[in-house]
Amino acid sequence: MIRRRGTCLRGGLLHRFAVQIDVERADDGRWIAEVSALPGAMAYGSTRAEAIRKVEALALRALADTIEHGENAPELARAFTVEA
Repeated sequence: MIRRRGTCLRGGLLHRFAVQIDVERADDGRWIAEVSALPGAMAYGSTRAEAIRKVEALALRALADTIEHGENAPELARAFTVEA
């Protein structure tokens, strides 16, 4: 398990958020990386680093799609604020 930290801008200040990525090696030698907080966010790679890169990109796409379609994205609840 690894924990990736990212950053986002909020109110002019830089805030941090974390996404947990679980990584393991499959019996066939491929690496599997998964973000358990996002159903379906799992990627394979021939190396550990490749699997992690792929699942990070997939997780970001899934979150962006969730936001774009007006669905609830609790993972990003504190990442964005809108001033009145």
